[in-house]
Amino acid sequence: MYCAKYHLVFATKYRRKVLKQGLGAYLLKILHNITKKFPDVEILESNTDKDHVHLLLSIPPKYSISEIVQYLKGRSAHDMRKKFPFLNKAYYGTDGIWSEGYFVSTVGINEEIIQRYIEHQGKEDSGQVSLVF
Repeated sequence: MYCAKYHLVFATKYRRKVLKQGLGAYLLKILHNITKKFPDVEILESNTDKDHVHLLLSIPPKYSISEIVQYLKGRSAHDMRKKFPFLNKAYYGTDGIWSEGYFVSTVGINEEIIQRYIEHQGKEDSGQVSLVF
């Protein structure tokens, strides 16, 4: 028995804002297919902004985080470049569409806060802050 949940964030190379329109939705579909290779890894929450993706994952201790991230980034880059040829031009001469590295943190008592944060990625500011010039 285990409870190993992680908040994972990775960004597009050069922070290019390519995850808009249908591309972000397609990316999430690809990422959720991880269960084909890793059936015991679960994506609990997922969302994208224009230049990065947030995931809330449950990963069994038998896998390393880096192994799962490598698979997610590699598989998604391959599938997205195949489906969206313009990415080959946007990232000409580079290996992938993702920047090197990633952010990961374990999820403890703040799971609900992190889940809501991911849920609201890419949505407009709801007006809590107003700037006056």
